[in-house]
Amino acid sequence: MIESKHIWMCSDCPYCTDFPRYLKSVRNPLKAAQIVEIPLVGCLPPCVIESKLLHPLRLQAGGSVLAANLALKHGWAINVGGGFHHASYSDGGGFCFYADITMAICDLFDKKAITNAIVVDVDAHQGNGHARDFANNENVFVFDVFNPYVYPHDREARQFINKAVHVNSHTTDTSYISELRKQLTQCLENRQNLTPPGFDFILYNAGTDCLFGDPLGAMNLSPQCIISRDEVVFKLARDKGIPICMLTSGGYQKNNAHLIAKSIENLHSKNLINLGIN
Repeated sequence: MIESKHIWMCSDCPYCTDFPRYLKSVRNPLKAAQIVEIPLVGCLPPCVIESKLLHPLRLQAGGSVLAANLALKHGWAINVGGGFHHASYSDGGGFCFYADITMAICDLFDKKAITNAIVVDVDAHQGNGHARDFANNENVFVFDVFNPYVYPHDREARQFINKAVHVNSHTTDTSYISELRKQLTQCLENRQNLTPPGFDFILYNAGTDCLFGDPLGAMNLSPQCIISRDEVVFKLARDKGIPICMLTSGGYQKNNAHLIAKSIENLHSKNLINLGIN
């Protein structure tokens, strides 16, 4: 994995000025405590916050940037981490310090590696950070499936979502998968009529906090639904010939890691990814 030390220096995005300032601010224990939502963090010395919190999160953010580049090379990539979708280039929140989704996409734009990107965010919470960052970017389409009754309640940022799909604790497995497939298929196909046509990159923020029992997502999807969800998105990406980069984002139960592993195993068994193993 790599640290994201250079991403804000791209030629035509606000990282060049605002992001370095923000990076300095998170070294302040009070600012870090505000973002991670644990008041005790404000009492820790900066050196502990750096080594135990900020440095590991920077590695995850760097992993997202690396995964995005690998996705273009191999057709897919997965960073088992990252997906800090509440962070923007100028602020953080909801446990999210570094705007790795914005970083990864900006990096590809700066390299002129892509023309149009779509963020497919299925974490239970609204992805307000990247929505704000790409509010005025016509080359980035934000598709967000989220529970509007939980954090962050960012109504201003909702206006920057190109396609919002609202779900809640009453959403069943069947209706979730049906609506996801229908709405995402329409978004991908409608883009074909634009100039330049189509998306050439999918950033898939695949949070598992919509799983039944999650204390923060307040949804009731089964493990099999999460596995099917990932399969739907990867299959659409393959059928449309669009490189896809998956980030694992939020999930606050002990069984989340096992579920992510089972989903990746399913993607391999369905030949949607190639792990290079028999």
